Amino acid sequence: MRVVAVMNYKGGVGKTTITANLGAIAANLGLRVLLIDLDPQTNLTFSFFSIDEWHDRIKDKRTIKQWYDAEMPGRDISLSDLVLTPERVNDALETADGRLDLISSHLGLIDIDLELAARLGGTTTLDGSKRKFLDLHSCLRRGLEDSDFGQYDLALIDCAPNFGLVTKTAIVASQKILVPAKADYLSTLGLEYLVGNCDSLVRQFNEYVDHKGGVAGYRRIDPGMLGVVFTMVQIYSQQVTAAQHAYIEETNLNSRVPVLTSKIRNSPRHFGDAGESGVPAMLRATGRDEVVREFEQLVDEVLGALALSPGGDR
Repeated sequence: MRVVAVMNYKGGVGKTTITANLGAIAANLGLRVLLIDLDPQTNLTFSFFSIDEWHDRIKDKRTIKQWYDAEMPGRDISLSDLVLTPERVNDALETADGRLDLISSHLGLIDIDLELAARLGGTTTLDGSKRKFLDLHSCLRRGLEDSDFGQYDLALIDCAPNFGLVTKTAIVASQKILVPAKADYLSTLGLEYLVGNCDSLVRQFNEYVDHKGGVAGYRRIDPGMLGVVFTMVQIYSQQVTAAQHAYIEETNLNSRVPVLTSKIRNSPRHFGDAGESGVPAMLRATGRDEVVREFEQLVDEVLGALALSPGGDR
């Protein structure tokens, strides 16, 4: 299973829209896809379940908050016990081979970072501190290595717009990081900061793994940058507007994050009612208009970078 963290420090950049539609199209192509909602705003979850469904069936026992709430995440409940299969989107798939499952977030997840940070303390020895760091930061990685997740081809993790401990567990669990961004000053400003923080986390994690010749039970990590996908792009006369093109070119020339060829245009017609039907816009679209083709190109680019193809070996 390939694991991709979808993240940006800036909110409102289309992160959840990218995650939901990317996962849905991949499932529609015949892949088995797991979406994990780590954003306390819970928008990815509400893209597939109504608020009433979430309150009635999910919020008390079937969210990622219950998993992180344990003294050590995953100790009291199996991650696989939280997997939900949204009926409406799966009914909309055109192939029996594909499937889309989800692990729900919870509005209370916003408090978990402070609780996890507190659990890092309380150890008096250096070796004990390093092991606790590794235990906590690799909890999601261990959870996803359970044999129950061997059925999936792809996992997409919708991260909160921060660099808290929950987000760090997603980075440690991932092979690649996908960064949705708007082509504007604020959305691109934090890209180098994001890369720097990811590099620091990877360096610290691997140093601890290598401590005294290697800590048993842990492996080094190397989550590479899959790239930036520019979203909500304004198109005029079939071209990106000059102002946005300048930000895209600046990122392409000066950022350490590669810029994907795919760009997703702004389209209130497609995304204005996101979540209401429980089926992402790209599965509801009739015909292959420009937005559908842009998402298809993005899926091809992402799956190609991950060496994933529908019908391949699982």
